[in-house]
Amino acid sequence: MPNEIQIDGRTVGPGQPCFVIAEIGINHNGDLELARRLIDVAVEAGCDAVKFQKRTPELCVPANERDRIKETPWGDMSYLDYRYRVEFGRDEYAEIDRYCRERGILWFASPWDEPSVDFLEEFDPCCYKLPSAALTDHSLLGHLKATGRPLIVSTGMSTMDEIDAAAASLGDDVPWALMHTTSSYPSPTEEINLQMIGVLRERFDRVVGYSGHELGLQVSLAAVAMGASLLERHVTLDRAMWGSDQAASVEPGGLERLVRDIRVIEMARGDGVKRVYDSELPVMQRLRRVR
Repeated sequence: MPNEIQIDGRTVGPGQPCFVIAEIGINHNGDLELARRLIDVAVEAGCDAVKFQKRTPELCVPANERDRIKETPWGDMSYLDYRYRVEFGRDEYAEIDRYCRERGILWFASPWDEPSVDFLEEFDPCCYKLPSAALTDHSLLGHLKATGRPLIVSTGMSTMDEIDAAAASLGDDVPWALMHTTSSYPSPTEEINLQMIGVLRERFDRVVGYSGHELGLQVSLAAVAMGASLLERHVTLDRAMWGSDQAASVEPGGLERLVRDIRVIEMARGDGVKRVYDSELPVMQRLRRVR
């Protein structure tokens, strides 16, 4: 049924446990040992998956940005060289694949271009995530669709018409879900608009999740309470670390609290069937008034 998808044999959708994704993204800063430590953080917090980003820099960096000088911990360099500096290759992803299997956690990535899809296919990923920046790239959508793998489509910085067009392009040939998000880092609370979770679910009859870039945990917990079937947050060892996504990320202790509280919310949400619980019977015997 459209409002459920399967990710590595796990049913994701309404009434199922929220599928929690720790986005490592590029917070590893090109350091494989740091990536392993972030995988450990996700495992220890109880996340379902970790997610990376994969780019072919010469395709993804606009021509007018390539020679711009960027200050980095490794010295001043062109923006294109910086993108290469933090990009993992085949050896690093082979180790990520091995280590995630060893730790018992799923991993996947957001490919930003078609060669990155072909690269990731070598590792048999459980699914893909289309980044918000690529929602209007229908060639990339078609390339992802051709893999037949489940696809999570991020909807930040997009109009409803653009989301409609992406949905029409995907059709029903592959299982896909939508991810509500606001593509600013960190996202201002007044621009998060969690009501879109319900709007997207009703409009497309698809699994809908929330990818949060806000500060704190409250909004992400509210998203789950409002029906988000997937929840994604960037993870870091320290928000003060160098990198564009670190400040809007969640540190290890926060990630543990987030997953813990999501499971409490799921338990409290119940099934919507009104009943008298055994724990209420003594109170009912003492206090019930009948006239």
